[in-house]
Amino acid sequence: MTKRSFIVVGGGAVGLATAYRILERFPGAALTLLEKEPAVSRHQTGNNSGVLHCGLAYRPGSEKARLAVRGIRQITEFCARHAVRHEICGKLVVASKDEQIPRLHDLLERGTANGLRGLEILTPEGMREIEPHAAGVAGLRVPEEGIVDYTAYCETLVRLIEAAGGRVVVSAEVTGLRLSGGGWIANTTQGDFSASYLVTCAGLHADRIARLAGERPEVQIVPFRGDYYKLSTEGEKLVRNLIYPVADKRFPFLGVHLTRLARGGIEAGPNAVLALKREGYGKTDFDWEDATEAVTFPGLWRFAGRHLKMCTNELRRAFSKRLFCESLQTLVPEIQENHLLPGGSGVRAQAMRREGVLVEDFDIIQRATAIHVLNAPSPAATASLAIGEKIAGMIG
Repeated sequence: MTKRSFIVVGGGAVGLATAYRILERFPGAALTLLEKEPAVSRHQTGNNSGVLHCGLAYRPGSEKARLAVRGIRQITEFCARHAVRHEICGKLVVASKDEQIPRLHDLLERGTANGLRGLEILTPEGMREIEPHAAGVAGLRVPEEGIVDYTAYCETLVRLIEAAGGRVVVSAEVTGLRLSGGGWIANTTQGDFSASYLVTCAGLHADRIARLAGERPEVQIVPFRGDYYKLSTEGEKLVRNLIYPVADKRFPFLGVHLTRLARGGIEAGPNAVLALKREGYGKTDFDWEDATEAVTFPGLWRFAGRHLKMCTNELRRAFSKRLFCESLQTLVPEIQENHLLPGGSGVRAQAMRREGVLVEDFDIIQRATAIHVLNAPSPAATASLAIGEKIAGMIG
């Protein structure tokens, strides 16, 4: 019997978990994972807020909801087994105004439908038992939410992949993909690699890598940068775990929140503004090709027109510490500007349609000898083992 062989493109959480699951399903297979950076988890996975999302807000029946709930249980068990730093610490979702209370009840219904346990609507007094400095007229307790060190998680996956006989090749940017003799050849900056089956999980470059493989995706990746502040030692005393605003379903982004990090400290953010470079973590980072591709995409202008007020507010907040602080004060009024210290940033890969609509769910396309992950927004890192399990199961 011919030995199965695989190329996986992308060394973020989804690519690594997929490679791990493929080797579980096909023991002894020849598998090579290609990552263009000098180490894994350098982009979305390593620059997010480190939250384990349990599937609270996602539409019941969606892939996001199903895989988030399954995924958080899988990743929690995985981290416990392999001593990866994590904690199921719970989250508080805050309604700051009376008109937001129906949204809390909607979240309660969604979370219950998605199989979450222990959800509870709280009074202001009940909220302060969990988060003594939180404000608001009501809150939703979400006990199954947690935090994790995603970089350590990915490094553990690398070790397990290599222990199972796979290879993780870094500094290997894919420059070409072609079918040849019934298999795939990947041209990279580290040479050529061949395999009978191809899986691409390229995150911020998902659409471009799919096009290299001959696909014509109906969506385009539009990058949105999110900036964070860290709280000072004094500010950290105001937050125990995770404090989130109640989301407005009219808008595609959540709003700034407060997150305890698995590696220590409290992070505040992120906002969401268009990035003019797909890997642009600074406010002024610019790449001509990336910027041109984004601003000439008709979907972006339709999206901006539909959400003009939100986009304007996000942009103003990105350049104003005062406005950022005011947003945080709706959650914890005692936070002051001097509590906010410079933090990092992340860029999220968001697939968008030409109509200006964000693709909300995971988007995975399958061909005879290839699978392409075109959209894997949050909670993809949390759900990565479940996504990888799904992809491995799709391979004939």
